[in-house]
Amino acid sequence: MAHTVRTPVPADAAAMARVHVDTWSETYRGIMPDELLDDPDLIDRRQRMWAQILAEAAPTKFTCAVAESEARLVGIAMSGPPENVGSANDGTEHEQNRAARPEDRHLYVLYAYRSMHGTGVGQDLLDAVIDPSVTTALWVADPNPRAQAFYSKNGFVSDGTIKTDEYDGVREVRMVRQAGA
Repeated sequence: MAHTVRTPVPADAAAMARVHVDTWSETYRGIMPDELLDDPDLIDRRQRMWAQILAEAAPTKFTCAVAESEARLVGIAMSGPPENVGSANDGTEHEQNRAARPEDRHLYVLYAYRSMHGTGVGQDLLDAVIDPSVTTALWVADPNPRAQAFYSKNGFVSDGTIKTDEYDGVREVRMVRQAGA
């Protein structure tokens, strides 16, 4: 299925929210609590989130991309300033600093409909929001073998840092791709 990737505009917020909520349901059913995935207010909260991000997006802050196929959005991605909080393998909480773990960008969002898996949409979205010349980190749900394999193929390696997401209770592992990898 042919697709194009572009920078979203504020008018895309509702469609981006729909992709966000639908792909969460496709991917995380059984991993995230059903009450979160089935919350009737989730779509509205995600639409407000995307509207705010798109209104504030600047080259120095968030980089967003959407994938379109057959005149509808089928994937979304966003990177931004680094997030450096997690726990080491021993479970101790710590604040990472740039000297200990340099991270120039963080991949916060990369979602595509299951029907688009294997079409190159994910790769094109990743390439649109991440500069390979900068060190990038992300959190990926664990277990999520398909996503972890995709990121590994793209040079990301688990650094052993684990956290439980405060919002959805999902266990996540951090993966990092060094600049130029």
